[in-house]
Amino acid sequence: MDKPELVASDVDGTLLDPMQQITERTARVIARVLAADTPFVLVSGRPPRWIPGVAEMAGLSGYAVCANGASVYDIGADEVLAVREMPAMRLHDVVEAVAAALPDIRVAAERTTVGREQEEPFATERGFRNPWGNPKGETDEPDIVSRAEVLGRPATKLLLRHPGLTSQQMVEVVETVLVDVDLEVTYSSNNGLIEISAAGVTKASGLGWVCDLLDVPARKVVAFGDMPNDLPMLEWAGHGVAMDNAHPEVLAVADEVTAPNSEDGVAQVLERWF
Repeated sequence: MDKPELVASDVDGTLLDPMQQITERTARVIARVLAADTPFVLVSGRPPRWIPGVAEMAGLSGYAVCANGASVYDIGADEVLAVREMPAMRLHDVVEAVAAALPDIRVAAERTTVGREQEEPFATERGFRNPWGNPKGETDEPDIVSRAEVLGRPATKLLLRHPGLTSQQMVEVVETVLVDVDLEVTYSSNNGLIEISAAGVTKASGLGWVCDLLDVPARKVVAFGDMPNDLPMLEWAGHGVAMDNAHPEVLAVADEVTAPNSEDGVAQVLERWF
């Protein structure tokens, strides 16, 4: 493609190296992207509260698409600009149906609201374990409540965890159980965790919201990713790039495969233009 007008990148397994850091090479090319007045947008399954640390390492203060497209966060203003959520009744119905097939699941919910203040942004029932460690941040403890309380408020993302299955196995069961329910089911780790969002909410829809705001067409976007939750974004963007360490489904749809995140794969592509 020609020089892109916007760069969009997944975070974990893509922009960050295996030590969860931004390498010097990647930081340098991000700085050149920004110096060329080209927006660099983080597009992640992470909630907004997990973005500032990455943004600081990368030198970013623009926009981040969070929770697989369910929210858009202004990094510099520390403010959530847009949210797409599921009502509490839908959460109850989904969990009831899935629990009938997978009785050992544990549930958690991300709750994001428009604005700067985020009250009780994450709730989990006892026994839920996040593959990425403490689910509320590096120092805070999560809100451990009953399942009824987890599901008692609207949520931007419903998380289901099963100790004995891979995420792919969970998806196969859940898609059968929820065959007539219009929702987005995906995963960003294969460690027995799936992520459910409202119908039409994907990384592509969230990134599309940002691109409309910035007046950048999809064909002028280069996007990077590695897991199934990145599929809609890579297919939507003008040039979708998969990391060499990506999931096979992502490798199959990408316009290009770059080096793994352990070898600055994002930087290797961006250095063509910046």
